[in-house]
Amino acid sequence: MAGMDEENAGQRRIKSGGLVAASTADKHKVSMDNALTQAGHGLSLSEKRLVMLAVSKLDSRKGLKPGSELAPAKITAREYAEQFGVDARTAYEALQDGAKHLFERKITFFETARQRGGKPSKPVRRDMRWVGECTYHEGEGWVELDWWKGVVPYLVGLKKHFTTYQLQQASALRSVYSWRLLELLSQFSKEGWAEYTVEDFKSSMNTPPSLSDFAQLKRRVIEPAVRELIEKDGWEIQWQPIKAGQWKVKAIRFNFIRKQQERLAP
Repeated sequence: MAGMDEENAGQRRIKSGGLVAASTADKHKVSMDNALTQAGHGLSLSEKRLVMLAVSKLDSRKGLKPGSELAPAKITAREYAEQFGVDARTAYEALQDGAKHLFERKITFFETARQRGGKPSKPVRRDMRWVGECTYHEGEGWVELDWWKGVVPYLVGLKKHFTTYQLQQASALRSVYSWRLLELLSQFSKEGWAEYTVEDFKSSMNTPPSLSDFAQLKRRVIEPAVRELIEKDGWEIQWQPIKAGQWKVKAIRFNFIRKQQERLAP
């Protein structure tokens, strides 16, 4: 009962504090190696929020000294609630859920294999964890994420070939597909266009087997994600399927630009 009382008190403190000012929320920037941007992240929306909030606390340009390790990330329920505009109970539940399930979540890379006998080989699949340890501090309202050592080079010491965006851009999003599309397009923000094979796109999005049909992919993933980015983060996006033959869709091309402005929707 004591732990529950302390946690309820923490929830009341979050409520009394109100939502964070835009200037505070805008300081969080997410950066990751392009290989990680294109990988499958395997996260739910609440888990994605927790992990990316932790990523935004890293100094992505600064590498680790030989023999040193990346310090664990501490995320409080209060900062989670403020960053994503949710109530205290939702924030506490997200932290508890993250501590319970994040250890099992994996990143999936599909890497180009070397050619054998002049013929291309199938991509090599490589899986790794996001974290090596998760600790939720019951009654105190904070969680500690200890990064998996294999993922660290994709998050810090970044000099080139990386993707960066403001965490505030994703704060209002209600679909992890929208968030992943934001990241995939942000990688090519200077070019203003991006093209992905259907298979690569589905791998990055972690779509279930039930969306193997392109019509389902279009209706359940592409169109809602494009619409949400337009409505909530000021993007202008046009997309088109690239066909191989008369019927089969082999790739998806996006042409886009993002207006430099504040979020359009809460």
